[in-house]
Amino acid sequence: MIYKSKDGDIALEKLTRLYPAVVIDMQGEVAEMSLEWFELYGDKVKLLNYVLVFDYTPAGVDVKDRKVLEFSNKDELIDVMGEVAQFFQK
Repeated sequence: MIYKSKDGDIALEKLTRLYPAVVIDMQGEVAEMSLEWFELYGDKVKLLNYVLVFDYTPAGVDVKDRKVLEFSNKDELIDVMGEVAQFFQK
């Protein structure tokens, strides 16, 4: 299965995790946080962008193998999540 994104083709066969997140700046530290965390504490940080993470990293492996799509708003993220979800409903 291949998802054709705006940034190129993304293979879906060997995913270990697929998740949405936000990238934030908190006092100069850039971090990836969950959407739920951002809903609770978003007023205390600067939002940089929304992301959808395609993680291929096997359990127990330290070196990350992942593809990240970036979005300027939550609506774009949700739209792409819906597109990707269709691949798993077949």
